[in-house]
Amino acid sequence: MGGASRAERSRAAPGGEGRRDATLRDVGRIAGVSAMTASRALHRPDLVAPGTAARVKDAVRRLAYVPNRLAGGLSSRRSDLVVAVVPSTLNPTFAELVHALQAELLRSGYQLFLGLSDYTVSREDELVDAIVGRRPDGIVLTGVVHTPELRRRLEKGHIPVVETWDLAPRPIDMLVGFSNAGVGRAAAGHLLERGRRRPALVMADDQRAQARRAAFLRLLKERGIPLAAEVNVRAPSSAGDGREALARLLRVAPRVDSVFCSSDQLAMGVLFEAAARGVAVPERLAVMGFGNAPISAHTHPPLTTVAVDGARIGREAARLLVERLSGTAPRRPGRPRILDVGFTILSRGTT
Repeated sequence: MGGASRAERSRAAPGGEGRRDATLRDVGRIAGVSAMTASRALHRPDLVAPGTAARVKDAVRRLAYVPNRLAGGLSSRRSDLVVAVVPSTLNPTFAELVHALQAELLRSGYQLFLGLSDYTVSREDELVDAIVGRRPDGIVLTGVVHTPELRRRLEKGHIPVVETWDLAPRPIDMLVGFSNAGVGRAAAGHLLERGRRRPALVMADDQRAQARRAAFLRLLKERGIPLAAEVNVRAPSSAGDGREALARLLRVAPRVDSVFCSSDQLAMGVLFEAAARGVAVPERLAVMGFGNAPISAHTHPPLTTVAVDGARIGREAARLLVERLSGTAPRRPGRPRILDVGFTILSRGTT
């Protein structure tokens, strides 16, 4: 490991881009050590002085260096692996995405590996850091909010990336999603159109739920309607969180007449608590969820929710990756591929 391998020196982006990547020699030069010491600091930091390890780590960050842990071990750069990072598989819509993504990738000869970020940016950073060094053929991420360092690392890594589950004008590479802000605005409009004037929110603390919250509040402000109350819960949320949230809402705002929840799980908890307290739905309290969980159509009354086609997102993400990897859709810097799959409000008995 006395220097950068030929594979590391000659890595090129899929689709024919031939930009030079940073090498171990570059890392060593910035850190003021040899390439061998830089390699040792990355793979066996216990064998080098702490100050040396820190300088090498800083050089890796500055250069967005991507170590190729497969270099020299394979004659082909193709791994036939795609890695998806999702917050959780407990959410049915994320599960739909994963199953559809896997099915479509298998048809083209790729295997899917899964990483769970548990709704935290730091965990996503750790996962991606571990992923890119193993050179998968593609990466699928949930959401569009990432740390600047992660974005730069992925842009430098020359691995096709598809972000999902939201929209943004400047994705890292490719994007398949829907507007969470649009969902929040549409949910507020749905409740206001039904005469509700004391709405409340029960929102998880993840970025996409908070984007829905912000848009919901913006429309209320435009219409001159104050928010009656809100409760924020930790993601991933549960029906139990929804029960506790409604109890809190009724304590601080007894006249609340509607609740928009960031997930169907929370909304079902609200329904359970309303039934336990004898609060009539929808006559006294309208309830609205997000995600169209399979059970949402079978609650009593059936839950009004926002449906997103998670399976379609998975299929389209796989299609974009396969087209890129086959060379039929090479990357064009400055011209990201963005697909908005939209969403649908399913108006049912709870509103």
